[in-house]
Amino acid sequence: RIDETGERIPLTLADWDTKDGTVTVVVMEVGTTSAKLALLQEGDSITDLVGPLGLPSHVDKYGIVVCVAGGVGVAPITPISRALKQNGNKIISILGARRKDLIFWEDELRSVSDRLIITTDDGSYDRKGLVTEPLKELLESGKKIDRVIAIGPSIMMKFCSKTTEPFGVKTIVSLNTIMVDGTGMCGCCRVSVG
Repeated sequence: RIDETGERIPLTLADWDTKDGTVTVVVMEVGTTSAKLALLQEGDSITDLVGPLGLPSHVDKYGIVVCVAGGVGVAPITPISRALKQNGNKIISILGARRKDLIFWEDELRSVSDRLIITTDDGSYDRKGLVTEPLKELLESGKKIDRVIAIGPSIMMKFCSKTTEPFGVKTIVSLNTIMVDGTGMCGCCRVSVG
């Protein structure tokens, strides 16, 4: 919460530094609270932070892992990629956005990747197309892909899963439904399966 009367909103930790006692969150301005957060300056404070909530990403040594980030999905995929690399995995990252001005944290993701592929829907930066195109090419290359992790818009994660399905590659996505408080009490964030 930003202040005593502010609403609680769920945000993913994008990075942290236990030595300095800091956390990094990436916020897209979509409502009142995110707009208020964007107005904060260095040295300003927020009322409270609760967390972490939920389950952490499972990190192990798999082999070759393709990490797919769509839009703001680059924020949570970067520390996951770093942890996977520290566990001895080879990381191939695919970063996609609608257009060039929406690309961010390219250098951060590149620093934890053995290879970085960038796509933009409109072709304004690097490769024109969707993230599923280089993903399919990697799967068809004959190189064994051991795991795919995709974080981004729901439709992107759906089609990443559909792309990997014929190849039998275990694919993990991060379902980011609409959330009010991130605790599940109101039921807004529930996902129907099947």
